[in-house]
Amino acid sequence: MSDDPLHGMEKQARRQRNYDSPPLHLWHPPLSGDIPIRIAADGRWFHDGELIQRESLVRLFASILRREEDGDYYLVTPAEKWRIEVELHPLIVTGVENRAVDGRECLEVTLNTGKKVMLGEDHPLFLEPRVGDIAAVRLDHGLTALFSRAAWYRLVESARESAGVPSVSSKGLFFPLVPEQA
Repeated sequence: MSDDPLHGMEKQARRQRNYDSPPLHLWHPPLSGDIPIRIAADGRWFHDGELIQRESLVRLFASILRREEDGDYYLVTPAEKWRIEVELHPLIVTGVENRAVDGRECLEVTLNTGKKVMLGEDHPLFLEPRVGDIAAVRLDHGLTALFSRAAWYRLVESARESAGVPSVSSKGLFFPLVPEQA
């Protein structure tokens, strides 16, 4: 069991952890190899073809996941770096709420890991053409999250017209919910 990469990654990740924002930008170990973890298009995580049942383990691994310039996804600790497969987007937006922050309208999204993120300049909304222009959001460490059907419908319900285009606003920015016409 000690030579199992999944067990080793979990052990490394649990050491001296900052669960909210681990310093992935400081960790640059050499590639340890590929690990048979796949994130399906619906956000479910699999190891060796078996669904990872422990949500706490998925949350832990999602907190050490990054996408690098080569376009691949890696689970990274200070000592290990394992490449994994991501079918579409590694995370899913499961909820969206309107919030007022400092007197400004903001949209807060909840990810399938439970993490909450405010849409804005640091986390912009974009449309994903591979799935019919459903919204997705850019996250830290090169990650993205696709809106679930329910979250997408809720987002569309909150849209207003801006320059003749259905849009949502957050932190003073407008995000169109339809693709630009060429």
